[in-house]
Amino acid sequence: MSHDANAAYSGVEGNHTMMQAFEWYCEGGGVHWRKLKELVPTLADMGLTALWLPPPTKAAGQDSVGYDIYDIYDLGEFDQKGGKRTNWGTKEELIDLIATAKKAGIVCYVDAVLNHRFGADKAETFAIVEVDENDRTKEISGQYDIEGWTGFEFPGRGDKYSDLKWNFNHFTGVDYDNKTKKTSIFKIHGEGKTWAKNVNKEHANYDYLMGADIDHEHPEARADIIKWGKWIIDEIGAAGFRFDAIKHIDRGFIAEFIKTVREETQKPAMFAVGEYWQDSLADLEEYLSALGTQFSVFDAPLHYNFKQAGDAGVDFALEKIWDGTVVQSRPIDAVTLVDNHDTQVGQSLESWVAAWFKPLAYALILLRPDGYPCVFWGDLYGCGGDNPQEPMNQLADLIRARKLFAYGELKDTWDHPNCVAWVRTGDEQHDGCAVVLCNGDEGVKTLNVGNEHAGEKWTDVLGWHTGVVTIGEDGSGEFRCPAKSVSVWAKEDAKGREEFGKK
Repeated sequence: MSHDANAAYSGVEGNHTMMQAFEWYCEGGGVHWRKLKELVPTLADMGLTALWLPPPTKAAGQDSVGYDIYDIYDLGEFDQKGGKRTNWGTKEELIDLIATAKKAGIVCYVDAVLNHRFGADKAETFAIVEVDENDRTKEISGQYDIEGWTGFEFPGRGDKYSDLKWNFNHFTGVDYDNKTKKTSIFKIHGEGKTWAKNVNKEHANYDYLMGADIDHEHPEARADIIKWGKWIIDEIGAAGFRFDAIKHIDRGFIAEFIKTVREETQKPAMFAVGEYWQDSLADLEEYLSALGTQFSVFDAPLHYNFKQAGDAGVDFALEKIWDGTVVQSRPIDAVTLVDNHDTQVGQSLESWVAAWFKPLAYALILLRPDGYPCVFWGDLYGCGGDNPQEPMNQLADLIRARKLFAYGELKDTWDHPNCVAWVRTGDEQHDGCAVVLCNGDEGVKTLNVGNEHAGEKWTDVLGWHTGVVTIGEDGSGEFRCPAKSVSVWAKEDAKGREEFGKK
């Protein structure tokens, strides 16, 4: 489905590759949309075909990354919460970026933050009961009134695009009483008001995450958000969504949102991927099976396998890298990744994959046929903040190798715990490649690339191994990679070889 969606709306044939087009500490001040637009030719040239954009909607603070959502209909158009622009730029710059990317064969996905709201315009008084933080189904107080920040009037936008003004009836819970300054988890009391049922079972019920938690069963709230889904796709020309925090949102609402927006935007192949961040294949499979419509999830178990492999070094058996992963179980639904803005150093879910292992991890997601790989901005361009991280060396060349060579039959040689390899045989338009990676000493594998290649000389397109392999009469050659590294071999005159080494 991801291939169909990317191909349908980008016009690009061949392999498709997404990039998370931001990291937590990207430069703010409203410059990001313009910077991305300038990068579009470079990104398209290296082989990227889709961008997951950061939340384009107005947050509670003008310089917020955007997950503390305030107004979903304000894309940097109205003077609210400190000004017109968002942290990333203005609506006009966003639309310009998406149009420029589309011309270059890159589609854009919207980061949809639909679980909660922050930055209310006024506090309201309403009845609540407190619940146990570790068991959200357990009430620990009687009913009483608090003053919560749940009144959203959007004074800068008025009634443009939507005339709904949000109040406490549109939410299920808050975590702050403005009257007493107390912090707790307050479940809003009302007829039929309860936590969503089809959510993650951590804390017995993980509907409540933060802020003013949206009640997706409230007909006005439900209708307004689904209306927004259709509106934003049409308004800015996006090709799909990345959904934030879906394990806290009623599964039935997500399914209805996707089905309705696909129908009403006339984009039946519209891409949809959710952040269900759980290191449990069983939980992810249950979610996907019950949704009732095609949907992708980020392969969190694969990320944690990469993390474990990087930490363990030679003690990790590489043949176990796919164990318990979405890409192994349901490859059509898997968005594979190495790291993201939440796992980067200094963030709440920090689980940064070791720098030495990143080239191996990226080779595994980029140069094999299964899954829809997502490259992280922080690995391509580096991470800022108090814990800056250097970009991965030559990640752009690995993306190019996917664009140029990762086609055709997959021939695996996984016969050693510390050194694995595979061959992609290529197709009518693309030459193939041979990949060797190891997490110990120098890796060596005898691989058969096909007797039609007899006599050819193959070299490592990354330049990390300086040897030359001459293919024998039977189509075999002895391919190597440096210790704790990877090499990607292709014939010396393979189509596109001249592209390697570009910035």
